[in-house]
Amino acid sequence: MSDSGTHAVVLSLSTPTELPFSTQMARPAERPRRSLKYNDTFLVIDSHGDIGASPDGPDGLFHADTRFLSRLELLMGGMQPLLLGSNLSDDNSLLTVDLTNPDISVDGRAILRRGTLHIVRSVFLWESTAYQRIGIRNHGTRPISLELVLKFDSDFADLFEVRGAHRARRGTCERKLCGADEVLYTYRGLDNIIRRTSLNFNPEPGKLGAREAVYQINVPAGATYSLFLAVNCDKPEQPLNAPFIKALLAKRREMRGAKAGTCSIETSNEIFNEIVQRAAADLTTLKTETPQGPYPYAGLPWYSTTFGRDGLITALQMLWLDPSMARGVLRRLAAFQATLNDPRADAEPGKILHEMRGGEMAALHEIPFGLYYGSVDATPLFVLLAGMYVERTGDEETLVELWPAIEAALQWIDGPGDPDQDGFFEYRRQSDQGLQNQGWKDSEDAIFHADGRLAEGNIALVEVQGYVFAAKREAARCARRMALTERAAVLERDAERLAERFEAAFWCPEMETYALALDGIKERCRVRTSNAGQTLFTGIAHADHARKVASGLMQPHSFSGWGIRTVAKGEARFNPMSYHNGSIWPHDNALIALGFGHCGLKQSVTRVFGGLFDAASYMDLRRLPELFCGFQREHRRGPTLYPVACAPQAWASVTPFALLQACLGLEFDSRNEAILLRDPQLPPFLDEVKITDLRLNNSSIDLKISRQRDNAAALEVMRSHGNIQVSIVPSN
Repeated sequence: MSDSGTHAVVLSLSTPTELPFSTQMARPAERPRRSLKYNDTFLVIDSHGDIGASPDGPDGLFHADTRFLSRLELLMGGMQPLLLGSNLSDDNSLLTVDLTNPDISVDGRAILRRGTLHIVRSVFLWESTAYQRIGIRNHGTRPISLELVLKFDSDFADLFEVRGAHRARRGTCERKLCGADEVLYTYRGLDNIIRRTSLNFNPEPGKLGAREAVYQINVPAGATYSLFLAVNCDKPEQPLNAPFIKALLAKRREMRGAKAGTCSIETSNEIFNEIVQRAAADLTTLKTETPQGPYPYAGLPWYSTTFGRDGLITALQMLWLDPSMARGVLRRLAAFQATLNDPRADAEPGKILHEMRGGEMAALHEIPFGLYYGSVDATPLFVLLAGMYVERTGDEETLVELWPAIEAALQWIDGPGDPDQDGFFEYRRQSDQGLQNQGWKDSEDAIFHADGRLAEGNIALVEVQGYVFAAKREAARCARRMALTERAAVLERDAERLAERFEAAFWCPEMETYALALDGIKERCRVRTSNAGQTLFTGIAHADHARKVASGLMQPHSFSGWGIRTVAKGEARFNPMSYHNGSIWPHDNALIALGFGHCGLKQSVTRVFGGLFDAASYMDLRRLPELFCGFQREHRRGPTLYPVACAPQAWASVTPFALLQACLGLEFDSRNEAILLRDPQLPPFLDEVKITDLRLNNSSIDLKISRQRDNAAALEVMRSHGNIQVSIVPSN
C-alpha cells in the first residue's frame, strides 16, 4: 500500500470477516512484503528478510492465529544492509534475499566500503518452524571483521490484534535464555493456554540476550561465513527435528511427493505458463493437511484458516484437475457441521461452517469466529460440491459417508434457511457481533437498492437461490445413486418449483437482468451486479434471460476490459476502488465464465479469459490477487491494484484453471469413463494447450488441444492409459 502524504491514513479492512477493525498507518510502509506458509504456520516478511523493521505492517511469524515472532532485524556495524533484490522461488518454498553492506565508518574512519560483502538470507517454513540462513561472502581483497546483530522479539498478538483490534487486557510473557544458543519466550494467555517461541542460533553468538544476538564475525578475503537461525512455534519437548539443510531437503522431498500423479498444464504462451505455474504453487502453498484431508486455506495473510465458502468454491473450480481437494473439503466441513443452536455463532443444526479461528480472542469470545456459521451460501455450496464430486469421481463410498451431512444441510435449507417459508433462502444475523451481510459480498454496504438504500430484514440473494437450485439437483442425482428414488423425485420437484418462483420474483425486465436480492419486505434490489451472472453457472436462469444477463455483463458498464465488475458503472453505490461495489474479483469472473460456457457463449468466455490473462501479466509474480480495482482499461496501462487484497488467495489462484475449463467445455462421465470437450475454443493468446496425466477413475490421458483458424479447437490424444475415452461434442 502507498500514500504520498505523511499524515495518518486509515484503511478499512473489508474482508471475508467484515469487522470494525482498521489498519492505522502513521506513514507509508517502506518495504514490500512476502508471505510463506506451511500448514497452520505462516510468515509475513519484508523484502530485506526482516520482520518489524519497517513500520505498521502485518509482519510476523504466525501459528494458529497468534504472532509468535514480531521482530527480527539484521544490522551490520549498527546499520541496515542495502537491498540488492529478493526472490520467491517458483514453487513458493524458499525466499532468497540478496543484500550488501553500506559504507561503514568508525570514528569518522571508513572501515568498509559499500558493496564489499554479499549477504544472502534464505528463509523457509517447515513443521511449525521458520528457518533462516545468513551467508556473508567477502568480495574484498582483505579480511573483514565486523559486528553483526540480530534483534528479535515476540508480542504473542492475536491475529485480530494485528489487524487492528484493541484489547483491554492481555496475558503475561516471560523471556529467558536456555544456554548460550537458545532464547525461549513463554506466553500465558487469558485463555490459560501457554504458547512458546524458541529461537535457536548456530553458531553460538558472542553475546546473547533476551532480545538480541551479537556476533563478531571475521571473514577472510574470498571466503564465506554462515550463521543459522531456527524459530519454532510452540516449542516441542524434543530438540528441533532438523538443521537448516536437512529440513530444506525434507521439505522439497515432501513437495515432490505431493506433486506426483497430479495433472499438469503447458501451453504455447510463456506468460500464461508462468501464470499457471504460480497459481499451482499458490494452491499447493495454501493446501493444508487436516485430520479430514487436504483443505485450501483461504489466503494470506489474514485468512490462513478454514473458510467454508472459500474452500468449497476453490475445490469446485479445481474439481476437474484435482478432485482429492474436494473430498478433503467436504469431509472437514461435514466434521464441523453445526448440531446446536448458538445465536452468538450464527449456528443452527445443519449449517456449514463459515470460518474457524484458533487464537486467544476466539477462545475468549472476544470475536465470534472460533467456530462461526454466519454465511447463507456455504450450506448449499456444500451439497452442490458433494454432488459434483461424486459425478466427477464415482466415489460412492464417500457419498455414503457424507449423506447424513447432506441431508442435515438440506433440512436446514428447507427450514431455518427459509425463515418465512416463502420458498426463498434468506439470511439475517442472530447476533450484533456477527456479519451483517452473509453472502460472498459481505461488506456492510454491499446489498442495496437502486437509490442507494441498504437492504434490511431477511435478505434473499440472487446467486444463493441458484446455489440451492443446483444443490437440490445434484442431491437428487446422489439419491438416485443410492436407490432413494422417492427422495430424488422430491428434490427434483423442489428445484423446478424454485426456478419458477425465482423467475417471477427476481427478473427485472427494465434492466434485462436479475435483481441483486429481495429485502425483508420482498422489494427487489434493482441493481446491475455480477451476482446475476452466477445464475448461469448454477443453471437456474431461464435460457432467454440467461443470454440477456450475459449480454449485459459484457457491456462497458460491467466489463472493464480487465474483467466483470461486481457492480455496474452508474449504479448508486458504484465505486471502482471499493471492496464489493465496483471492483473485479477473479473467482467471480471464473464462475460467470463457466456459466457462459454452459450457455454456449464461448466468445464471452474467451473475452473474460483474455482480460484476466492480460491483468495477471501485469501483476507481481504473475499472481492474480483476491481482487483489484474496477477502473476502465486504458491503452498501454495496467490494472489498478486494491492495496490490501490478499495474495495468494485460494479462489483467485484457481481462476486460470477454471477459465481454461470454461473454454474447453470439459465434462466428465465417471460411469462410462468418458471425458467430453463441449464446443472447445481457445482464446487468441493460446494456440496450443497440453494437459498431461488428466485422470478419471483408474485411467489417465494426455491431451493436446490446438486452436484453428475459425477459433474452434482440434484435439489430439498423445497418451492414454486404461479404458478412458475422450471426444469433442457440440454445445447443447
